[in-house]
Amino acid sequence: MDEKLLEKYAKVLVNYSTKVKENDIVIIRMESEKARPLAKEIYKECLLQGAYPIIRLSIPEAQEYFIKYANEKQLAYVDPMTKLEYETANVMISLGAPLNVKHMAKADSKKMGERSKATRPLSELLLNRSAKGELNWVIADYPTDALAQEAKMSLEEYTEFLIKGCYLNEDDPVQKWVDKGVEQQRIADYLNKTTKIRYKGEKTDITFSTEGRTWISCAGLNNFPDGEIFTSPVEDSANGEIYFDYPAIYRGNESNKIHLKLENGKVVYAKAEQGDEFFQNMINLDEGAKFVGEIAIGTNDNIQDITGNILFDEKIGGAIHMALGASYPETGGKNVSGLHWDLIKNMKNGGEIYADDKLIYQNGKFLI
Repeated sequence: MDEKLLEKYAKVLVNYSTKVKENDIVIIRMESEKARPLAKEIYKECLLQGAYPIIRLSIPEAQEYFIKYANEKQLAYVDPMTKLEYETANVMISLGAPLNVKHMAKADSKKMGERSKATRPLSELLLNRSAKGELNWVIADYPTDALAQEAKMSLEEYTEFLIKGCYLNEDDPVQKWVDKGVEQQRIADYLNKTTKIRYKGEKTDITFSTEGRTWISCAGLNNFPDGEIFTSPVEDSANGEIYFDYPAIYRGNESNKIHLKLENGKVVYAKAEQGDEFFQNMINLDEGAKFVGEIAIGTNDNIQDITGNILFDEKIGGAIHMALGASYPETGGKNVSGLHWDLIKNMKNGGEIYADDKLIYQNGKFLI
């Protein structure tokens, strides 16, 4: 990325996505040194806003070593410094820039599950503070060879893909996201007047109650890129079956062609044609992992290709996704879990969505 594009990217993340203001404590997390060019621009922009930016750099091997060598006591430990950041920061900006997207693929999934349980209170703290308006956060990516390789692209191709998916190719990307938000909010407002959602498609016929829940439009505030409308359904309401034909990547592990059956909100049958053992371990992580934490509709038509990166893949225009595990408090969701795994389904091949028995979406497009 050239300097002007990095500056534009940083301004969008700081001034639009997280709305950094004077005296804000801003934590900038870098997944690796590769994100340094973007982190520097974000740091500068935060200073210009009168905020107090703090950069945190991760060592990619640290997570791998931790899961491999940590004992039971260490897996359950949450360091107080990290907890303090979650309690006091006004803004968190996380930059993904992996050197190897598969470095955790052979890690012990049971130990990873134990670690997820231990850090769940931090996730809940972030979500609850965000719901109260006390904390703004965003996740964004910086293009790396590892991301490009996973997406089966050259680095140049992947960088262009990222730029377009984020609308950074627009003269005014912020206005584009604002306009996107207005259109999505129109649909969210419609859905907020309904109480039952039904998905139909290949090996799929499932209903959810959304009574008392809120549909939320996502247009670049927490995820960048963005483009989805989501809610957390009533916890015991999901009934039927659903088939996810897109690969599902979680912590470097892939499960594919996942078929689920749910009764009264809970998964009662689960089978992945690929990566089934890992999938079973994850959905048995805790009691909440077999319940639905989110249902969503992707709306970003600039994203059409599966890349193996959930930040992009769940936003695919013409697809839906459903997450097992933790729900979002701001929607009214109450499910608690150390898991939140987004599973994606293509809807452009005859898929349908009904709201209160009215057909509102067909073949990847809204009809309302």
